[in-house]
Amino acid sequence: MTPYWLLWTFFFAGVFLSQRQALAAADSYAPEERPGLPPMLVVGLIAMTIMIGFRYEVGGDWINYEDMFKRFAFRDFAASLTSIEPGYGLLNWAAQSLGLDIWFVNLLCAVPVVAGITALIRREPNPWLSVLLAIPYLVVVVGMGYTRQAAALGFVMIGLAGLLRNDSVLRYALWVALGTMFHKSAIVCIPLIAFTGHRSRLLDLVLLASASVGLYALLLQDSVDRLVKNYIDARYMSAGAAIRISMSVLPAIILMLFRKRFDFDEDEYKLWRNFSLVSLVAAVALLVSPSSTAVDRIALYLLPLQFVVLARIPGTLLSRGFGNALISLYSGAVLFTWLNYAVNSRTWLPYKIWFFN
Repeated sequence: MTPYWLLWTFFFAGVFLSQRQALAAADSYAPEERPGLPPMLVVGLIAMTIMIGFRYEVGGDWINYEDMFKRFAFRDFAASLTSIEPGYGLLNWAAQSLGLDIWFVNLLCAVPVVAGITALIRREPNPWLSVLLAIPYLVVVVGMGYTRQAAALGFVMIGLAGLLRNDSVLRYALWVALGTMFHKSAIVCIPLIAFTGHRSRLLDLVLLASASVGLYALLLQDSVDRLVKNYIDARYMSAGAAIRISMSVLPAIILMLFRKRFDFDEDEYKLWRNFSLVSLVAAVALLVSPSSTAVDRIALYLLPLQFVVLARIPGTLLSRGFGNALISLYSGAVLFTWLNYAVNSRTWLPYKIWFFN
């Protein structure tokens, strides 16, 4: 598990080495005016992309993805686009056509994950701490385990970052549509942006309803029966779903209780308020749903709430130094607990990289 801790330690060190710069950035710049990301942070993000993309026999679904990749050797272009979500199918077909291995698919799926994180942390006063919070679950568990849904989440995060820069709802819907090309569950992210801008409520409803119906008709209609069968009828139970959802409930409650203490503009607050409300609904749904996997997979799209809200606690609810230490300790505790006690963590251990296997 050393490579995971090395990645975490790099960003942990960055939190404290950059503390003065983070303070200056938070106090001197509006979100849209903050300077670019520090070069060393960019280096860390590139290393993260390499770790996700070039992992070897890492992740609970590695065998399934590898078997799937081998089957694409016998599929033509059309079959590759229809046998699974077309974006993921296209990458597998391209890899087979170029004579490359599954690392090619994993690497290209890693790019939107890290790009999505990067797009969101550009607005944050302490980007090092935001990334540190993302590492234990979003990067290690989702990025290195749920390849298709990780890519989908990455595209959604890029869309969210654009929306916070005043992009249109349509452009956000296009990013979500791109996400559904890798995992159809990304469609649930369309309603998350309801009533977050300065549009009229009627226009919000029309846009969201149109986008949802259109995406459903184009991308989901043929697979709804399969999704229901896989997630509901089979009553799949995700080990640790309650813990993972509670990790989003924590920042949701903090945001709702201390809204005025956080440096969010009105549109930002409305967006993360929606994420918070859905997190609370997901916690209740987990108690009544016949399938914790269904709720758990939907809750994965709420993960950005964690590294946006919790990273703003230092300097708002707590002093910057103590807050950085406490939130970093929380991140480390999550990584330690998951690596040592999660039911499926053994499939992530040891970390192996493609170049040496």
